[in-house]
Amino acid sequence: METFGKEKEQGERILDYEKIVATSKFQQLIQKKRNFIVPIIIVFLITYFLLPILTGYTSILEHKAIGWITWTWLYSLGLFVMVWVFATMYVKKAETFDRLAEEIIEENIK
Repeated sequence: METFGKEKEQGERILDYEKIVATSKFQQLIQKKRNFIVPIIIVFLITYFLLPILTGYTSILEHKAIGWITWTWLYSLGLFVMVWVFATMYVKKAETFDRLAEEIIEENIK
């Protein structure tokens, strides 16, 4: 029977997850991830929900920007660009998080 949180084998290595979670390095890793992810989530949600609000309750985005293209189209296209930029940023930053997590695991192998 597997015990959750206590010890778990990873190949030939045994890790004490409760001990790892209590380390300052792990707490720093969690804080770094939170400091990176939370602002991105806030910006995403604000810009995402602003589109239906602006189109449903105002006529600001109905004005023509370039030729027949209205600001609604440009705003929508900007949302796609924003998602790709955020995804790229996260993938690059995740490499750092993975490296730090691997260091923490290596330090706590029994």
